[in-house]
Amino acid sequence: GNKIINHKASDTTNAGTCYGCHGTEIKVDGMKKIPALPEPIFVPNLINWPNQGVGRINPDGSFGACTACHPRHSFSIEIARKSETCGQCHRGPDAPANNVYKDSKHGNIYDSKKQEWNWDNVPWRVGKDFKAPTCSVCHNSLIVGTDGEVIANRTHDFGSRLWVRIFGLIYTHPQPKSGKTYLIKNKDGQSIPTTFAGEPASEYLIDKTQQVRRQNEMKKVCQSCHSKDLADKHFAKLDAAILETDRMTQAATQLVQKAWDAGLADRTNPFDEEIEQKWIKQWLFYANSIRFGTAMISYDYTTFEKGWWDSTTNLQEMHEWLMKRMK
Repeated sequence: GNKIINHKASDTTNAGTCYGCHGTEIKVDGMKKIPALPEPIFVPNLINWPNQGVGRINPDGSFGACTACHPRHSFSIEIARKSETCGQCHRGPDAPANNVYKDSKHGNIYDSKKQEWNWDNVPWRVGKDFKAPTCSVCHNSLIVGTDGEVIANRTHDFGSRLWVRIFGLIYTHPQPKSGKTYLIKNKDGQSIPTTFAGEPASEYLIDKTQQVRRQNEMKKVCQSCHSKDLADKHFAKLDAAILETDRMTQAATQLVQKAWDAGLADRTNPFDEEIEQKWIKQWLFYANSIRFGTAMISYDYTTFEKGWWDSTTNLQEMHEWLMKRMK
């Protein structure tokens, strides 16, 4: 019969997909002549350009692309503070942050009232300059209370207030110590922060003390508008969602492991066959949707928009697929 043969993605495909958000390496390949008046000019010939991915490697060896958040020419703090900017990359189904935010009460207030807010003030005053958080309020802006006390300091390390990494990989895990996550090796020798069984590569991840400190920093942002009781109970709800989605992922992993052990799927590439792709959906789409929906209070995403309904249905389909072939 016919077979589907997978080939590596082309450089063009990568440039127009993953590297568009993540960034690639910009290299200089000599100089090129540009027609101009009164005479031609010579400029560097750049490979992998244009690219504004946030993790870009620049020709001088530096990392990052300011233009991911602050577009060229204006370099606007207003644009960087607005959630649509983050939503260019952080949107569903793998990282549905902006989708969830738009459907949340905070997003509802933002959409209705943002024209009344002061987007340029530094520091940014809770309750005066803005009346509901955007992505930047929680993750990186310098924000102060009405009497000027600092609630959160500015940072361009967008993981610095995060205690747990809830998306992108098979299981949640403590935030990595370094942005150079490609250096991580788990005990099975894989370049991911947990094994397929869920064991964390702890030496590369922040410890419990650091996790608690960061969670308390994030709670301070919530408590600039809400009570301590509300913040504590909200974070407890998120902790429970993290635990339960990881357990669902573990169940899905056990099913795909049985398929590998029985020779019904080939583990050489663990991402290319039907049951493996269902396994990927379990953690990359459905678990992420539940966690983001819980974190930002958007309950359609925890339930029906790639939430618990799809998560439980997908697990059942994986089980049926396996049982049918085991017979």
